[in-house]
Order: sequence, then C-alpha cells, then structure tokens
Amino acid sequence: MTRRLLLLAASAALLSACAGPAPSDYAAEKPVLVLRDYFNGELTAHGIFTDRNGKVARRFTVAMTGTWKGNEGVLDERFTYSDGSTERRVWRLTELGNGRYIGRADDVVGDAIGVASGNALNWQYTLRLPVDGKTYEVQFDDWMYLMDERVMINKAVMSKFGIRLGEVTLSFYKK
Repeated sequence: MTRRLLLLAASAALLSACAGPAPSDYAAEKPVLVLRDYFNGELTAHGIFTDRNGKVARRFTVAMTGTWKGNEGVLDERFTYSDGSTERRVWRLTELGNGRYIGRADDVVGDAIGVASGNALNWQYTLRLPVDGKTYEVQFDDWMYLMDERVMINKAVMSKFGIRLGEVTLSFYKK
C-alpha cells in the first residue's frame, strides 16, 4: 500500500510540474503591459540563447522600431549576433481586445497567439529556424514581463516534439 501511495504521489508531482503559469497569474501585477504603448518607437534589446545544458550558445543585440495605427502594429527587429551575422524579423501585430493578440512574421508558421494580463504577456508560436543549411520548425513558449515604463524582461523556452532545446533571454530598453 505504501508503495502505491508513493507512486501516486510521484505521478501527481510530475503532472503538476508540467503545468506552467498562466497569464492570469499576473493580473494584479503593475505596471500593466499594453503592447501598443510599450512597442511604440525605438527600443533596444540584449539577449542570449542558452542550450539545453545552460551554456550560452549565442549572444545578440536587437534594434527595434514599433509603429501602430489603431489596433494594428508593426515591430521591425534587426538582430546583430556576436559573430557579426545579422537577421531581420518584421512582426505584424493585431490587438484583439481583452489582452489577446495575434502576431505574424515571415518565419513564423501560422499565427503567434498572445495573451496579456497585468505586467505579463505569453506568446505561443512555431518558428522556422535555419541551422547549418536546414530549416527546423521549433515551438516557443515566450514570456514577457514589464518591469517599468522602460524595461521589459523576456524569457522563451524553445522545444521540438516537446523536448526542451534551450532558452532565449532578453532585456528590452525603451528609449
């Protein structure tokens, strides 16, 4: 009987460990994140990609320009990596109301689905990632946390087939 209880408790612990936070967990947090306000104008971000073992595999900076017309926004991201390579991603964002957003970019498969509450936003999307001449579709669980009117912290887990490949960590600074 004791062994069954231990097995049941271990199973419950594993299942609860798989459940992550929800945007609503941050509903009372301030300042409230509104994408059209934060991603409007010039921003800079500094980031790292860490592999599944926690080793920094890439460092980068991002120069961004955000513009909005009503509930439609464009976020133009220009990446510069520590090895000198560059990349550009242009997000087209739509605010749906009630803290819900859709994002589209040329290297995103389908729509990125975003839900904001309080100071946090969670994006879920699939990205086409080029690696050594091949392209892989990887999933992102992307969290942004507004710290104050100028600073936001971003942490995203990248996975494939449910296997964690690494994390992207960024700090945004609004000019």
